[in-house]
Amino acid sequence: MLDQLQALDIPIRTVIVGAGAMGKGLLYQTTLTPGIQCVALADIRIERAVACADAFGLPYRIVETLNDLHAAIRTGALAVCEDGDLLARCELSDVFLESSNAILPAAQFALAALEHGQHLVLMNAEIDLIFGPYLMKEAHHKGLVYTSCDGDQHGVIKRLVDDLRLWGFELVMAGNIKGYLDRASDPTAIIPEADKRDLDYRMAAAYTDGTKLNIEMALVANALGCRTDVPGMHGPRAASVQDVFERFDLETLWRDHRPVVDYILGAQPDGGVFAIGWQDNAYQGRMLRYYKMGNGPFYLFYRPYHLCHVEAMACVADAALNGRSLLEPRHGLRTNVIAYAKTPLKAGKTLDGIGGYCCYGQIENTMDSNASPGLPICLADGVRLARDMAQGARIALADVVYDAQREDFQLFDRAQSSGR
Repeated sequence: MLDQLQALDIPIRTVIVGAGAMGKGLLYQTTLTPGIQCVALADIRIERAVACADAFGLPYRIVETLNDLHAAIRTGALAVCEDGDLLARCELSDVFLESSNAILPAAQFALAALEHGQHLVLMNAEIDLIFGPYLMKEAHHKGLVYTSCDGDQHGVIKRLVDDLRLWGFELVMAGNIKGYLDRASDPTAIIPEADKRDLDYRMAAAYTDGTKLNIEMALVANALGCRTDVPGMHGPRAASVQDVFERFDLETLWRDHRPVVDYILGAQPDGGVFAIGWQDNAYQGRMLRYYKMGNGPFYLFYRPYHLCHVEAMACVADAALNGRSLLEPRHGLRTNVIAYAKTPLKAGKTLDGIGGYCCYGQIENTMDSNASPGLPICLADGVRLARDMAQGARIALADVVYDAQREDFQLFDRAQSSGR
């Protein structure tokens, strides 16, 4: 791929919405990658976008109209604005990178970008999950690529699984390694840790309370055709990734040859991901023992890191040059992430969504659930509780008062229909 990029006469032009920790990293990575150029950056707080340009010594122009945007790009300057819709409607971009933490506005930007012929790369895992099947369908209809971004855990897991399947193994488990988990984390409690890492407080709370982990693993499940064995996954504590053989009953999990997603907690390598493959060929088993892979038939593959923005440009290039997606919800909304009460909640309480004070999210299977439909955590902002909820209780759609005509609920309905 590097050879392809270096051979380009005209670089792949990208625009980035969201100038937070991830967006800033993506912008920097475009300056390092031959054949890729970021031509515009938007953030609802324009001073953050300006600060990113200043941090990397990039000449920029602040723009407010589409004509100004195009004019700035033609001069070679980085166009900076507060309106993501301008970037979505840009006629001089090949790839649209969504890295904000918005949900409905981000989906609107994504749809507009597809209408204007841009491939869609999502570092925004929330819209990737809740609207993914619909966005993928729209992209395919227009001959464009829809993909999750490389570098985050779900993208890195997908590359690991692609390898083991290519080598002839069946996937048993796609796994994440979670360093720390506190279901009660909220935007106030997380401030000291978030400030150390220059993270948005709500997003940092979502990392810590497990919501982001569950969203990532739902994305993996929906792309690879996996399930979760139990709501929220098992997530046993372990000292090392090698302990997976002791922490999981793999024979039972694999009895019907349906792969699962799960995670281990507190294990080394911190920040890594893993996958477990299965094969029972006697010859291959002898060779794998010789290669120090164990006795089988279950085999562990792992990667000790994920590097977020550092790895992201591979999927940008693959989309633009080869028309190829890294990860997309080919199996529809096979799983979703449902809201659970973070604290005791009273009837009439208006929920505050991902990374807030009210709820956290847990993955569950949508196909075989006997429970009433759950409230997706990605739609939990601004809905009102119809009854009291105990701490840790699953919040069903029947437990809340919501407007079914609200645009995000309508897009969710389309995503559900697109995945069938």
